[in-house]
Amino acid sequence: MAKLIAVVAPSGVGKTSLVRALAQAAPFATALEQHAERPFQMLFNSNAQYGLANQVDYLILRAEQENALRANPRTALVDGGLDLDYHGFTRLFHRRGLLSDGEFDLCRRLYELLRALLPPPDLIIRLRASREVAAQRLAGRQRVNIATASDFELFESQLDDWLATLPPAQILTVDVSTHDPAYSKLIPGLLDELQTRLGIVLS
Repeated sequence: MAKLIAVVAPSGVGKTSLVRALAQAAPFATALEQHAERPFQMLFNSNAQYGLANQVDYLILRAEQENALRANPRTALVDGGLDLDYHGFTRLFHRRGLLSDGEFDLCRRLYELLRALLPPPDLIIRLRASREVAAQRLAGRQRVNIATASDFELFESQLDDWLATLPPAQILTVDVSTHDPAYSKLIPGLLDELQTRLGIVLS
């Protein structure tokens, strides 16, 4: 079974950029959020009644991605992933009133079932950046983001709550506030760290 690495952070910090940069530097398999391809993302952005459909779609997508990546012989990367979609986005939308209590509980049950059927990521890379950096990066995007810069602190606190339940050795924290979008100075050292932590060879 292939190793799986999940990159987690609030929207705008640079999850997808890091996954792409790592995949350009080493032979990782990858799975991305697919904002443009998801059938309910645009609908949810303009109408809260699609919140449940959007979150169920993402939870199932992420489980499907993990299942496929685990069957791939290459070490795999996901930008966010099943756990972040629940502990970060689903909880955030519930707190914002975009999911009712009953809808949130349905998502919780689905997440817990899917996670029980799939092994958790072998390593979680937790990206750190300031709210100002995340807001600047979000402002330059040309895609739908339901989570906004105003959600940054709440999202971070939800990540803290979730990650506190995991073994510290399963988490690698990386501050990306000052790195260029291609992460050119970060990648070599990070690849070395990943190989050491996971006992893998990336060549």
